Amino acid sequence: MLSELRIRDFAIIERLELRLDTGFVVFTGETGAGKSIIVDAVQLLLGGRADSTMVRTGCEAAIVEGTFRLDGPHGEAVSDILRREDLLEESDFVELAREIRREGRSLARVNGRTVNLSLLREVGELLVDVHGQSEHLSLLRVREHLHLLDRFAEVENERAAYEEVYRELQGLRAELGQLRQSERDAAQRTDLLTFQIGEIEAANLKPGEEAGLLEERTRLANAEQLSRLAEEAASALSEAMDERPSAAEGLGRAAHAAAALARVDSSMAAAAGESQSLVEQAGDLAKRLRAYGESIEFNPRRLEQVEERLSLLHNLQRKYGASVDAVLEHLDQARRELETITHASERIQVLEQEEAARLEDLGKRGKALSEKRRKAGERLAKGIESELGDLKMAGARFGMDLKWEEDPHGAPVDRRRIGFGPMGLDHAEFLVAPNPGEGLKPLAKIASGGETSRLMLGLKSVLARADQTPTLIFDEIDQGIGGRVGAIVGAKLRRLARSHQVLCITHLPQLAAFGDLHFRVEKVQRGGRTFTTVGPLSKEERLSELAQMLGGASEANRRSAAELLSEAAKG
Repeated sequence: MLSELRIRDFAIIERLELRLDTGFVVFTGETGAGKSIIVDAVQLLLGGRADSTMVRTGCEAAIVEGTFRLDGPHGEAVSDILRREDLLEESDFVELAREIRREGRSLARVNGRTVNLSLLREVGELLVDVHGQSEHLSLLRVREHLHLLDRFAEVENERAAYEEVYRELQGLRAELGQLRQSERDAAQRTDLLTFQIGEIEAANLKPGEEAGLLEERTRLANAEQLSRLAEEAASALSEAMDERPSAAEGLGRAAHAAAALARVDSSMAAAAGESQSLVEQAGDLAKRLRAYGESIEFNPRRLEQVEERLSLLHNLQRKYGASVDAVLEHLDQARRELETITHASERIQVLEQEEAARLEDLGKRGKALSEKRRKAGERLAKGIESELGDLKMAGARFGMDLKWEEDPHGAPVDRRRIGFGPMGLDHAEFLVAPNPGEGLKPLAKIASGGETSRLMLGLKSVLARADQTPTLIFDEIDQGIGGRVGAIVGAKLRRLARSHQVLCITHLPQLAAFGDLHFRVEKVQRGGRTFTTVGPLSKEERLSELAQMLGGASEANRRSAAELLSEAAKG
C-alpha cells in the first residue's frame, strides 16, 4: 500500500507531500489543475520513462519518493526481491525514489541505494497497478487480450511450463536448421576440409620447430665466417703470434708469479687461486672454440632443405594462422568440423526425434492451457456481463474468441497439426454485443468511447478480484460516462477498495461522493509562477467541492451534494 508520496519540482508541482490510507481515495479539481501530473509522478516512481521536461522550470532536478507498506503476498514477493539484491531492511516498509536532472540524467533508488531501472520496475509492478486514460486502449489492442485472460485465469505455472518446452524446442530447431544447411553444403565443405587437413598433416608440424630452423639457417648461411672466427679466437688463446706469447702463456706466467707471491704473503693465496683458475678456463675455452669450428660445415644442400622447410611453414601460416601453434589449432578445428559433418545425418536424426517429442509435449501442454483459458473465458464473460448490467448496459454480451490455426509444422493435437507461439496455441480476441439481439463482434471494431470505458471498468473489476496488487490507481476511469453511471462506478470502486487501496482521479461528483478520503487539486499563481497544491478536504469543504462539481456553489447544488454523500454512505 502507498502510505506516503512526496513530489518536488516536478512539472508545475513545487512541493507536495501526501499521506494516504487504505480504502477509496479520490482526487478532484479543475481541468489542468495537475491531477494527472500526480499519476505521471507515480508512474515515474514505478520505473516509467523519464524526460528532462518534467523538471520544473528553473530547477536543477525533479524528485519523486514513495513509501509503501509491505503486506500480503505481493509484500512477501517484494521482500524476496529486496533480499536477493541485499536491499532488505528490518522494516515493514520500502522506499522507492526517482530523480531526474535538468540535463536529462535519471537516477533510481530503493531504500536509499541506487539501483538500475529494471529492478525498480520489477518492484514497482508488484506494488501498484496504474490504469490511466490510455489503459482504455488496451482493450482495443487484440494482442493484449490473451495477457488479460491469463491474468484472470491464473495460469502462470502452466504458462511457465509451456514456455520452457517452447524455448527448448526453439533451440532444437535452430540447431537442426544449422545442421540441415551444413548438410546441403556438406560435399563442398568436406572437400575443402579434407584438403586442409591433408595439407597440414603432410607437413608433420612440431611446436617450436620454426625457431630451431631459423637458428640453423643462420649457422649454415654463415658457416665460413663462423669457422674462421672460432679459429681466430682459439689461436689467440693458445698460440703465439708474431713472436708474442699466447694468452694462455701469459696467464701461465701470471699464475706462477701469483703462486710465488702467495708463498711470501699468505693474504694473496686467493689471488693465486684465481690466476690458476683463469689458466684452466682459457685452456678449456680454446678447446671448445676449436671443437665448435671443426663442427661447422659448409652444407649448401642442408641450407636449401632448411629454406624449403621454412617456406612451407610460412605458406601454412599465411593460410591457417600466424604461427605453427595457430596452424595446429586450425587442424584440430577442421578435424572436429569434418567429424560433425560426417555424423551430421546421425545428429539430425537424433534431433528430429527430440523435436517430435517436444512437439508432442508442447501440444499436450498447449491443449491443457487452452482448456483452462476457455473455462476462465466463460467465467470472465459472465462476470463482465454482470458488471455491465450494473453499469447500465443490461443485455450486453461479452465473449472470448479463442482460435487455433492449423500448421503443417505445428504441434500434434487431436490428430491435427496446430500452430503455436510463445504463449500457447491460442489466438484470443474479446467479443462484445453492446445491445440485445446483436451477434458478438470484435470489441476493437464496434465499441464506442463510453462503452469502452464501462467495459474496461467491468474488466478491471472482475480481474481485480484475482489480482492482489495492493494499490490500484484509476486516472479518469469515468471518461465517456454520465452521472447516473458515475454513482454505480463509485460504488464498484468502493467495493474494490475493500481488498485494495484504490486511488481515483475523477470529474464526476456522483463518483467522488463514494471516496473514503477526498483530496482537492488546485492550480494557483504566486509571483508570476504557477503552482499545484493538493490537500485533504474536511466534511464542509467536501460538500462545497461536490457542489462546485455539480455546477456551482448554489444552495440547490449544496443540497444535491449532501444527497450524494448520504446515498454514497448507504452503499
